[in-house]
Amino acid sequence: MSAIEQQGVALGGLEQAELPVARPTRRRMPTPRAAVLRGLGFVFVVALLVFMVGPLVWLAVRAFSGIWQYPRFWPSHWTLQWWRTVFDDKSLGRSMKLSFEFAPVVTVASAAICLPAAYAFSRFNFPGRRVLLVSLFATNAFPKIGLYISMAGVFYSLNLMGTFLGVVIVQLIGTIVFMTWIPTAAFSAIPRSLEEAARDVGAGPLRVFFRVTFPLAAPGIFVAMILSFLAAFDEAQGTFLVGIPNYITMPTEMYTLVLNYPEQAAAVFSILLAIPSVVLMSLARKHVMGGKLAEGFQIR
Repeated sequence: MSAIEQQGVALGGLEQAELPVARPTRRRMPTPRAAVLRGLGFVFVVALLVFMVGPLVWLAVRAFSGIWQYPRFWPSHWTLQWWRTVFDDKSLGRSMKLSFEFAPVVTVASAAICLPAAYAFSRFNFPGRRVLLVSLFATNAFPKIGLYISMAGVFYSLNLMGTFLGVVIVQLIGTIVFMTWIPTAAFSAIPRSLEEAARDVGAGPLRVFFRVTFPLAAPGIFVAMILSFLAAFDEAQGTFLVGIPNYITMPTEMYTLVLNYPEQAAAVFSILLAIPSVVLMSLARKHVMGGKLAEGFQIR
C-alpha cells in the first residue's frame, strides 16, 4: 500500500471516529406548574365555548320545543308551531322586509359618503387629519342613546321623524367608523409606486384608480361593507326612536316579541335575526382572518 493510500485510510478512520454517537432522547416529564397552566388553559377554552355556543344551542332548542317547564331537563315534545307563528304574523313579516330594505340602502349610502373620505385620509396629509379620524371612531365609543335623543329634536324640526330618510340617517351613524377606517387602511397599504408606474405609461387618474388602486383595496372595502351592513341590520335604539310607528325593523320588533309573545317565538325570531350575520361573516372570513379588520385600526 502506498503512502497516499495509507494517509487516506487514516483520514477515513479519523472521520469515523469523530462522528457523534446518537444517544436516546429522554422524554421530559411535565412540571407541576406546566400541568396546572395547561389545565387552566383547557378550562378557559371550554368556558369560552360554553359562553359563545351555549346561548345559540339554547335558542335552537327553544325554537323547536313544545312544553318545556322547570324542572324538566328536556322539552316534552318538538314542534314547528312557533316557526309558523312567526312567518304567519304579518307585522313580523313586514319587519323582516324593512330590515332587508334599510340595510342595503344604508350600506350603499355609507360607501358613497365614506369611501371618498377614506381615500382622502389615505392619500393626503392635511391639517386635522388625525383629529378627524379619532372623532369618527369616537362615535362608537360612547352610549348612543344620548346622541339619538339630541338628533330627535333636530329631526322633529325637519319633519324627519317616522320617515324612511330619518331611519337611514340614524343607521348611518353606526357604519361610519367601519366604512372610513378600514378602507383608509386598505388604500394606505397600496404602494404609491404602482400608481406612479401606471401614470408613467399614460393612464389617467380615473383609470389608475379603477384599474390599480380599487382592485387592490377591494378586500378591505368588502370587509367594511359587510360590517356596515350588519351594523345597519342590527341597529335598534335609533331606529326605534325615529322610525316608530311607521318603520319597525327586526331588531326593534324584538322588544314586542319579548314582551308579548311566548319565549319560543322570540327564539325563532332571534335565529332569523342572526342568520344574515353568520352568512355574511362566513363570506368575509378569509379577509377578516387575513388581517383586513385589524389593519383598519392601525392607521398612522
